[in-house]
Amino acid sequence: MPDSQPQPPRSPSPSGSPDRGSLLLSGARLTDGRTVDVRLHGGRIEAVGTAGSLTPARTPGPGTRVDLGGYLLLPAPADPHVHPDTALTADVPGPVSYEPEDVQRRATEAALLQLGHGATALRAHVRVGDVTGLGALTAVLRARRSLRGLAELTTVAMPRLLTGVAGADGLAMLRDAVKMGADVVGGCPDLDPDPAGYVEAVLEVAAEHGCPVDLHTDAADPARLARLAAMAGGLRPGVALGPCEGLGLLPAEVAARAAEQLAAAGVTVVCLPQGGCGAADHPDGTAPVRLLRAAGVRVTAGSGALRDVSNPVGRGDPLEAAYLLASRHGLHPEDAYEAVSTGARAALGLPEVRVEAGFPAELLAVRGDRLAGALSLAYSRVVVHQGRVVSRTSAVREYGDQDGGAADLGLPRQGRGERGGPPS
Repeated sequence: MPDSQPQPPRSPSPSGSPDRGSLLLSGARLTDGRTVDVRLHGGRIEAVGTAGSLTPARTPGPGTRVDLGGYLLLPAPADPHVHPDTALTADVPGPVSYEPEDVQRRATEAALLQLGHGATALRAHVRVGDVTGLGALTAVLRARRSLRGLAELTTVAMPRLLTGVAGADGLAMLRDAVKMGADVVGGCPDLDPDPAGYVEAVLEVAAEHGCPVDLHTDAADPARLARLAAMAGGLRPGVALGPCEGLGLLPAEVAARAAEQLAAAGVTVVCLPQGGCGAADHPDGTAPVRLLRAAGVRVTAGSGALRDVSNPVGRGDPLEAAYLLASRHGLHPEDAYEAVSTGARAALGLPEVRVEAGFPAELLAVRGDRLAGALSLAYSRVVVHQGRVVSRTSAVREYGDQDGGAADLGLPRQGRGERGGPPS
């Protein structure tokens, strides 16, 4: 009998979940050790049952069943901090082009790369004003439309200056960006001559339009951070800060007090364990995640720069971010993965995902049978968005024979093609 029966649907995702038909994921392993079948319908998990207990809801045929034997099935990751307008520009000769067509191409390619890693939802931080005007935002909004059905892409408008005479244009541009379709109000107060005034302006625009707030800051100034937390406290639909790596440079007592203030204000911290981004003064280092979590702060992880000048080797891989949180910052694998999946989705205001009936069908299958192993060697992946497979990555590793030694030891081998050659 199925372990989990259909339930009334929860609130839909922002872009809706179109009816994608029925899909059966068979033989998947869950983190609790069970091996199950999972049936998807209409963008949601319809039923979860023991392996072999479920069948497709319609006549079986091509595309109605995916064999996930040997895979671990997880809620899909989300990335709350990406920079698609500058992505993939590290090797570009000469000045980076901000022509809308070039930005749209980069944003689309970057989103697809991250989708292949498993991120079915992305929050894109886009610069507005200065030389880009609203052109980069226009391009990313176009990319969002072209990605509909593949991934959720929300946008953060990031002006450089908001205070004084020089900031008047930036403030007008920020309001125009929200009217044009930016979902979140953001920016980097550390770069403004009046950081407190910058935050006030951002919160005012966000309150006018009912938008979330997402700010870049190194959080190295405890007094400034305390003012920011006091101003942001209780704001709905929420405030996120990142990467906050400067907290780790403060004396332990000062950092602990700042963490308590952020927790009391309900502020989310988005750290960047894969490397910083050009919007922050200090591109290296990660926020003290264990200290923040101990204080009750929701901590999530984003990818930051994806192969731009800030991080020419940035991967944009949520599982690598989770791996780094576990390997370098001492989080348990389950907590590290939660920071890039359930926690990240909550920070983005998206519905919770569990591998249970009634929840959104936003899933990632990774080759392996334990989460720790999946974070260590997450090569093969199957990504499900809105109830259908939107990306597959398959990796095959082979070893050359050496006097039959491998065969003599009885070590596992990857399969070969029918004629003994490498797989096609």
